[in-house]
Amino acid sequence: MRQSHIAIIGAPLDLGQGRRGVDMGPSALRCANLYKRVCSLGYTVEDLGNTPVIEAESLPDEGPENAKYLPQIAATCAKLAETVDHLLEREKFPVVLGGDHSVAVGTVAGVSAYYRARGEEIGLLWIDAHADMNTPETSPSGNVHGMPLACCIGLGPPELTHLLGYAP
Repeated sequence: MRQSHIAIIGAPLDLGQGRRGVDMGPSALRCANLYKRVCSLGYTVEDLGNTPVIEAESLPDEGPENAKYLPQIAATCAKLAETVDHLLEREKFPVVLGGDHSVAVGTVAGVSAYYRARGEEIGLLWIDAHADMNTPETSPSGNVHGMPLACCIGLGPPELTHLLGYAP
């Protein structure tokens, strides 16, 4: 697939960790002229706006202590996975702007679904200061932000490991 058409998707999710503010990442990158800068590299760019995210202030509580905001994070990641898969089907290269690390679950699930449908495999290079390999059983904080790599390899809550009906 030619990667000449870039589709930007914001995922302003901050439910996966305890510090507020990372939901402003997509806006900050857009304010820094991401669109124009990527266009200047010769790519066709389309900004699709943000994936809908529920805000913590609108929820009565954090939910399960060992996987805080799990239903809401899973819903956002499922929508993001569908969007990423759909964009790849349309030969557009998705660039996902996060949010906390939990958005990786939806991003990787969408890429995986696209290539799995074609009988191909994907590889993932994860560079981070933390392993992000916690599960609800091993997490000292219950923050899903520390679980995305585990979920991407099939360890963790089924709501995140089985996005789009598949788990590795």
